[in-house]
Amino acid sequence: MESSQKAWELENAVKLVDPHRDALYAYDVEEQKAIDSAKPWRTDPHHFKNVRISAVALVKMVMHARSGGSIEIMGLMQGKIAGDTFVVTDAFRLPVEGTETRVNAGEEADEYSANYLQSCRDNGRMENAVGWYHSHPGYGCWLSGIDVQTQMMLQQFQDPFLAVVIDPDRTISAGKVEIGAFRTFPKDYKPPNSRDGDEYQTIPLNKIEDFGAHASQYYSLEVSHYKSSLDSYLLEMLWNKYWVSTLSQSPLFTNREYSRKQMLDLSQKIKNAENSLKAQTRGGPKAAAKDTQLDKIVRDSNKIVGEEMTGLLAGDVKAKLFNGLGASTVEEPVR
Repeated sequence: MESSQKAWELENAVKLVDPHRDALYAYDVEEQKAIDSAKPWRTDPHHFKNVRISAVALVKMVMHARSGGSIEIMGLMQGKIAGDTFVVTDAFRLPVEGTETRVNAGEEADEYSANYLQSCRDNGRMENAVGWYHSHPGYGCWLSGIDVQTQMMLQQFQDPFLAVVIDPDRTISAGKVEIGAFRTFPKDYKPPNSRDGDEYQTIPLNKIEDFGAHASQYYSLEVSHYKSSLDSYLLEMLWNKYWVSTLSQSPLFTNREYSRKQMLDLSQKIKNAENSLKAQTRGGPKAAAKDTQLDKIVRDSNKIVGEEMTGLLAGDVKAKLFNGLGASTVEEPVR
C-alpha cells in the first residue's frame, strides 16, 4: 500500500515542501487583505498563472468525483493567494444534485458552505474559499457554457476565484489524475489567439460544439501538487479509502461503459471524416483540412489504445502480486 502511494505521488508530481516550516500552510490575514485591496487581477486578465494543490485536497476531490459515477459533483476549495498563484490547502463537498451534463449550487449549498467556512474560522483555520471544483465524467477537463457563466459570476462577486475540473473516468483509465484549472476573461476582453499551444485532448462529438463555442472565454492555469509534514497523517488515513475506491479497481472492468462510449464516439468520427473526405473530393482538394481531421482521429485512437494497454498491464501486475497470496503458508501434508 505504501509503495502504491509513492507511485501515485510520483505519477502526479507531488512535491514535498519544507517539512520544518510548511510555509504553504501559513496563512497571514493581513497579507491576504493587502492582496485583496490591490486586486492586480483587475488590470491583468492573465494575472493568475499557476495553481498549487495539496495532496490531501487532490485525493479528496478525486474520491468525491469518483463517488458521483456518471453524475457531476461539486465542491469548494480553501486556500490563499501567493503572487500569481492559487495555493489550495483543502477541499470539501457541497450538498448539490447534479446531472450527467451539469451541476449548480443552490441556496442549501450556499448556506452549507457559509456555515462550514465559519466553523473552520472558529477552529483557527482562516483560509478563504478560493475556488470551486466539479467533475466531467468521461469527457475531459474544460469549461462548458454553463461553467463559463458560473465562473464569470463567481469572479464578479467573489474574486479571486478559481474553477477546477476533474474527469474521474479518465483518471481511472490513465492511472493519473485528469485535472484542469481555469479562469474566465472579462466580458469586454478579447484574448489573443494563443490557444494553439494548448495540450490536445479528446472531446466527444456531442460535446465538441459546446467546447468550441466557449473556448475563447477562459484560459487554463498550470497545475502542480505538493505535500508537507502536515499532510502525512491525513494522507495516510485517506489513502486506504482512495486505494480501494480508485486505484485498486481494474480500469477495464470499472470503466467498461466509458470505454464503450469512447469506441462508439471514435467510430462516428471516422464515419464523419470519411463522408467529409468524399465531399471534399467532389468539391476539390483541401489537403490541410483532411490532414487535420485525420490527425485528430489518430490521436484519439492512440489515446484509447494507451488507456486499454494501461488497464491490461495493471491487471497483469495485480494478478502477479495477489493471485498467489497465501500459497506459501500452506503446510505440506504429513506422510
